Amino acid sequence: MYETIQFIHSYWAYLVLIVLVVASINSIVGYASNKEYGATNFRIALFTLIVSHLQLLIGFVLYFTTPYFKMWSEVGMGGVMKDSVLRLYNVEHPLVMIIAIVLITMGYSKHKKKLTSQPKFKILAIFYTLALILVLSRIPWSAWL
Repeated sequence: MYETIQFIHSYWAYLVLIVLVVASINSIVGYASNKEYGATNFRIALFTLIVSHLQLLIGFVLYFTTPYFKMWSEVGMGGVMKDSVLRLYNVEHPLVMIIAIVLITMGYSKHKKKLTSQPKFKILAIFYTLALILVLSRIPWSAWL
């Protein structure tokens, strides 16, 4: 079961990353070029929200089925924090990804309350780009590529 969930989580992450990059670029370009916010922009933002939340759910299942999770009881908090690999998989990656998804959710929710195009693009550009930076900072690149 663990291998299947890990496979899904790893390959769904490509989709999340692509969609988040597209949404960030779309919002930055829309803001910088004074474009009109339309249905396509809304769909891109919504699809990013949905894809990232599904990744979060898959990640929660993976977190509690991974062998790394057992290390909490075997080596304790101190042991996990001393080992950079254990710290990445048990603390840094999950925490930073949750923060990134919170930023995506906040950006999506806040942008819906704006009435004109410029503020909508600005909110999405800020929150989605910050989320993208966080995601890129905590991807376990050595295991992912």
